[in-house]
Amino acid sequence: MTLLLEAIDARGVATLTLNRPDRHNAFDDALIAELNATLARLAVDPKVRVVVLASTGGSFSAGADLGWMKRMATQSQAANEADAAQMAKLMHALDRLPKPTVALVQGNAYGGGVGLVACCDIAIGTPAARFCLSEVKLGLTPATISPYVIAAIGPRQARRLFLTAEVFSAETAQNIGLLHQVVPEPELAATGEAVVASLLRNAPGAIAAAKDLVFLAEGRPVDAALSAETSRRIAERRASEEGREGIGAFLEKRKASWVI
Repeated sequence: MTLLLEAIDARGVATLTLNRPDRHNAFDDALIAELNATLARLAVDPKVRVVVLASTGGSFSAGADLGWMKRMATQSQAANEADAAQMAKLMHALDRLPKPTVALVQGNAYGGGVGLVACCDIAIGTPAARFCLSEVKLGLTPATISPYVIAAIGPRQARRLFLTAEVFSAETAQNIGLLHQVVPEPELAATGEAVVASLLRNAPGAIAAAKDLVFLAEGRPVDAALSAETSRRIAERRASEEGREGIGAFLEKRKASWVI
């Protein structure tokens, strides 16, 4: 079975579908390696405009495959660190991908599956989806996903959910910032498509720059250095080919060249 399904349409929308429904789309070292390689390729592909992350079956992702975890528990500390580094690499690659990412959460997301949702720019789920940071039940911690989950839901919520390992609803996930939108399951694909369509109306270079702007400013004081850097960045965008095209298209009441 192919662990990861990939499709890129004529618009440049790449859909990555986790395809281990019999294992609730839990990931092991093989799936992590495939995701890392695929994201690295999509990141530098100029034809790719948007990346959608989805899953087959009834679960979005159960997180780490327990068979893999059991096998790794017999390995050395060095082997475990090297293995965990690949998971950390995956989360960082998804979080910092210079393309907009959309998660379509059709089912439960546990453990590392919550990390995948947190790393996507836009996350849409169904009412049936359930979430759980279950690691402490297994004597583990949500270590490699913690920076991204905390960035999504805040430290106060993380302190509760990391420690209790309680299951929480899609409604709660939306209220605390993990999901942006909850829609009925039959509307999930259409809602995702509407979001994708809105992204395709925007300049791809500006999208990448705007996403990076969040990482620049997050948690930093508004001081002279930050003000100088943000001023430099907007000046750079004004003088860019995209900036000139976008302003020209607006004034001339026409579509910009990148609009699909």
